[in-house]
Amino acid sequence: MNMPHPPFDLEALRAQFPILSRQVHGKPLIYLDSAASAQKPEPVISAQADYLRTHHANVHRGVHALSQEATDAFEAARQRIRRHLNAAHAEEILFTSGATASINLVAAAWGRTQLRAGDVVVVTRMDHHANIVPWQMVAEQTGARVVPVAVLEDGTVDEADLQRCLALQPKMVAFPHVSNVLGTVNPVACWVQAAHDVGAVVLVDGCQAVPHLPVDVQALGADFYAFSAHKAYGPTGFGVLYGKRALLEAMPPFLGGGEMIAHVDFEEGTTFAELPFKFEAGTPHISGAIACAAALDWMSSWGMEALAAHEHQLVERALAGLSAVAGIRLVGTPPERVGVVSFLLEGVHPYDVGVLLDAQGVAVRTGLHCAEPLMKHLGLPGTVRASFAAYNSPEEVDAFVAAVQRAARMLR
Repeated sequence: MNMPHPPFDLEALRAQFPILSRQVHGKPLIYLDSAASAQKPEPVISAQADYLRTHHANVHRGVHALSQEATDAFEAARQRIRRHLNAAHAEEILFTSGATASINLVAAAWGRTQLRAGDVVVVTRMDHHANIVPWQMVAEQTGARVVPVAVLEDGTVDEADLQRCLALQPKMVAFPHVSNVLGTVNPVACWVQAAHDVGAVVLVDGCQAVPHLPVDVQALGADFYAFSAHKAYGPTGFGVLYGKRALLEAMPPFLGGGEMIAHVDFEEGTTFAELPFKFEAGTPHISGAIACAAALDWMSSWGMEALAAHEHQLVERALAGLSAVAGIRLVGTPPERVGVVSFLLEGVHPYDVGVLLDAQGVAVRTGLHCAEPLMKHLGLPGTVRASFAAYNSPEEVDAFVAAVQRAARMLR
């Protein structure tokens, strides 16, 4: 049963983030770089600290009390993450060091066994490098080729080009749920069905979706879904890979070592553990799993719909304010967008804008945003990216816009 959510109280929510009381260069911190890494609320910090203070031991391996407590907390975190994503089975939730590791796991364990010379992997030109490079690496090893789908000027995928790429009968289709540069929300369920119709397996990079949108992996239909905890108010160094059980069971292990084995024998050879442990070699990031689950629980406690509505207002306010700045160029105008506004000032390098905003206490990201093919495709040197989270306020948006206006006057 879903518990009722409290009324959305931004002041109370912000009070849960200790770092927001900081000053930068003598100015109140305005943190608009959450797409790179979100700040952490007190419940997440406390959950991780409590485990480290009172329960830490290695998991799955000890009969003593601390090991049992750690194991119970670790596996309870897996169940909580499963529920948040609405995965059918706990063993479909694999723990990794981040989305990059998750995608590399699929590219290596699935790709090396399933791809052959001449096979096609379809990605998009809006993908993060972490959903391009692993496929390029496995394509070089197997003789497959990676084909990118074009992106239109408004920041959406070229649907006609997507159909052209699907006509190539790809073995894998990999794309982002939400663009980390443009904030574009892609129609995942529709694309998954179209890819399945041509026999492809689908991987979705959910890094920029999980912090902003309700994610139901069964409704989306994707075969694999990856995200990093640190972009969703959780810890760094921890990630999640959802995979359909039948696919995961057929895949060989990615890493070898402790925990992922059933038996090791020189004469008879090694046999591997069942899911999910087959893919979780070595001592895991136990406190990371607990803190990740706490972060997802924290979002759920406020209500994903309420958080999304608040963030939508922030983005719309930022777009309206920036549009009035002389010499501004907004990059991408997708019909559905979450979390991100990218822009340029005419004749000014993004880095220079970022430096001046930092001097005013405003933290944004500048550069290529690990999306160099997209920047090349759009003919851009990079962008200034402001990315919003639940803890940002309308007043911070106004201060950000005013800081951009001051920067524009100074740089022109």
